[in-house]
Amino acid sequence: MESKKLYRSVNNKMLGGVAAGLGEYLSIDPTIVRLGFVALALMGGPGLVVYLIMWLVVPPEPFDTTNTQL
Repeated sequence: MESKKLYRSVNNKMLGGVAAGLGEYLSIDPTIVRLGFVALALMGGPGLVVYLIMWLVVPPEPFDTTNTQL
């Protein structure tokens, strides 16, 4: 069984790829994750701070050279 790793998405990103990567990791729609970050930020929570920290800490997904299309 292959272990799952958290990466920032490079293909499905709007700002930093954090929400898309987290959505892929949790197997949920990235829009739900994005709305969660926005809701946390608007309610005075740590949504923006958590997003920025994850943007700095979570590595981008590695480039897959075995599955490229020309």
